[in-house]
Amino acid sequence: MEGGNYRDILRDPSRSFVVRESYYPNTGECEATNDFTDRQFETFCRPVKRKMSRWVCCPLLLLLLLCGVHAQVENRVIFLPGTFQNVNVSQNETVQVVVSRISSDVAFVTLQFHTQHRNATLSYTTMPGTGLSLTAVDSGLLSALQPGQTSLSLFLFSPDGETVAGTGVILPYSSTDPVPGACNIEFNLEIDPNVYLHYNLYETTIRFAPANLGYERGETPPACDTSTESNTRWRLQYDVYQYFLPENDLSERNLFSGIQAMADIQGLMKNGKRVMTLTSTEKSMAVFNSIPGQGVIFSIIVRDPVLNTTASYIPVHTYACSFASTLDSCQTLGKPSTKVFFTIVGLAGLFVCFFGHRFFKCELFCMGFSFAAFFFFVLITRTTDLDYNIRLALSAVIGVVGGVLLVMSWWRFGSVMACVVVVGLMLGFLIASTVMFTPLGDLDVFRHSEVVFWVTFCSIMIVVPLFFVRWPREGNITTCGVVGAYAVILAINAYIYTSLSYITLNILKRFLNNNFSSVFTDVPFQTIDYVMITVWVVLGVCGIVLQLYRERSRPFFPPSPYLMWLQERERRKTNVLDPSHHFPSLPSRLLARARQLTRREEPAGEHTPLLL
Repeated sequence: MEGGNYRDILRDPSRSFVVRESYYPNTGECEATNDFTDRQFETFCRPVKRKMSRWVCCPLLLLLLLCGVHAQVENRVIFLPGTFQNVNVSQNETVQVVVSRISSDVAFVTLQFHTQHRNATLSYTTMPGTGLSLTAVDSGLLSALQPGQTSLSLFLFSPDGETVAGTGVILPYSSTDPVPGACNIEFNLEIDPNVYLHYNLYETTIRFAPANLGYERGETPPACDTSTESNTRWRLQYDVYQYFLPENDLSERNLFSGIQAMADIQGLMKNGKRVMTLTSTEKSMAVFNSIPGQGVIFSIIVRDPVLNTTASYIPVHTYACSFASTLDSCQTLGKPSTKVFFTIVGLAGLFVCFFGHRFFKCELFCMGFSFAAFFFFVLITRTTDLDYNIRLALSAVIGVVGGVLLVMSWWRFGSVMACVVVVGLMLGFLIASTVMFTPLGDLDVFRHSEVVFWVTFCSIMIVVPLFFVRWPREGNITTCGVVGAYAVILAINAYIYTSLSYITLNILKRFLNNNFSSVFTDVPFQTIDYVMITVWVVLGVCGIVLQLYRERSRPFFPPSPYLMWLQERERRKTNVLDPSHHFPSLPSRLLARARQLTRREEPAGEHTPLLL
């Protein structure tokens, strides 16, 4: 531009750049500089005739401004393939995403843009429309390139009228790579590389559109459903990956770090966990366990086993909770009623862990309470639509009734073995839940058959009390230690998230949800979980050892109070040397007290046993 004269023709006070005209005296032409787009250049600075004066542009511009005609000025962001770019999209602003210098061996590219919880709109055009844009927290577009094309432009918007901060990346693919979402017939975009996620209290479901085989620039894409032979898209396979963010961490920084770790194929294979592989004949969906407050990233790699090529879909993330809720948002997970309930449960569990066998009635009450409250909560949840707090309160009331009934059954009948069997079922339930919490619970035989799962679960649960028949005291003390320590873990979970709560919560979800059997119940195991396991083991071992040592010289179980009362009454009837043998009965004593209110009786003398 040597020899050009520069002159400001438009200064936008809302932005930090100036549009200038570069006028060349020899040609009579002008051009725009300083990030001025081609469309804006065409609007404000069209080529002029050779003899046109350089002052002609200014009146035209002033006329346009006075008439209120003002073209949308986009901010331009340059994306380099494979490099993440942080972008802020302000209110009522359009950000133009520009990719240039695209290699000739690239057949298509995907642009993905991620925010934490605010929606962003990604569009092929400056005016978003159906089939040309996508609005989501994790959005992506796929652009097939034409012969000779070396650059492209896409557009970002803030649809909710507020500033959106996110991170994005452009990924290039060759003509031999599969095209994610190219056989879409379900979603709005013609080619949709996105993963669609839906969650509720029980499960998180991901769905995606099938892919197609790759093709060269300018060629017609292969047909999707005309044939199922090995030279069609039906040979493609889909690997589903899962990646857990740090626990108890809702920060945007760690989310973006996780997104960057899972954005491309190499990152997925290195950092993610492959949980399943789907063929083209299976439904393009997967179901996982919902973990409120725990960040999880899902993504899919589509593989062409013949050409040994791969491509990745757009990663999607969830915390299984809402950032916008004012009552129970991600920042305030855990209802106050839940915290109060489990705090009391934790304190009772700590007492049972160290003193349960010594105070046998208290132990029976706690075990009966847990047993009755759990199953009644399942019952009223499946049969009614009551509010959560009401259900929890009713479950607590029924739990108290269950605990009292178990104590009264032992008090009245004195059958220690029957009570110990109920206690053993509690330990069996916890052991069976722990077994199904391991990767064993995600085996296809358990996920695809409710009958196999529940038969296996109940078998483990019933086998455990059989050991109590041979060693009742040791089994009872072991139950006190293990179950009591786990109750402490549940109380801690009400305030600090730990995956150990899902040992029993997964079973509760399976009770409440008929379709939960198909869900992958994998949960993260991170530092806090290993700390909680240590706490569980230490509390349980200490409680068991302490109770075994303290009870070594005592009777196996305390006697039944009712049987002791019967024996005492019989002894008083037959033992004439017992002073209590000569005491009047309770009704007689009450009647004598009543008579004393009206007349005074003389003392009858000493109250001593007969001397033989």
